Amino acid sequence: MAETTHSNPVAALTGVHHIGISVASLEAALVFWETFLGRPARWTTTLDRPYLSRVVGYPSVSIRAAFVDLPGGGVVELLDYHRTGDRIANSEATANPGNVHLCLAVTDAEGVWRRALACGARSVSGDGPVEIDAGPNVGSKSGYLRIHDGVTLELFQPARSEDQAQ
Repeated sequence: MAETTHSNPVAALTGVHHIGISVASLEAALVFWETFLGRPARWTTTLDRPYLSRVVGYPSVSIRAAFVDLPGGGVVELLDYHRTGDRIANSEATANPGNVHLCLAVTDAEGVWRRALACGARSVSGDGPVEIDAGPNVGSKSGYLRIHDGVTLELFQPARSEDQAQ
């Protein structure tokens, strides 16, 4: 393995490159994301070069993939694995170890919530985003939704500065 030129490895971290989500169907996942965001995926392809098998640990893997640009610069990478043997869906239970959620910052939690539902999301948080009444995010709103493949999508609307001052 190549040596780093940084004396402090943490200094070599520059940010999040992408968030990868394994999906049962690339087409179904793209229907949600492209409709929800109102724009097509930036890039779709089949990944099947030999290096990839070494990276992901599946010999001769083939992955149908798409990059979906998020507002603010983030990227969701949708990955539909093939030639891996059986694929088993994870439980939707948010409390299970290994369960991950994607949180999007929004300025209108209720409006974006309604849009997500119209695009096929299911509510986890009841009727909509919940107002946070304690802690560092007091006055903010947050809500969980389930999207394709049981993935948890959180919408987070930061408090207005005057809400936090109270």
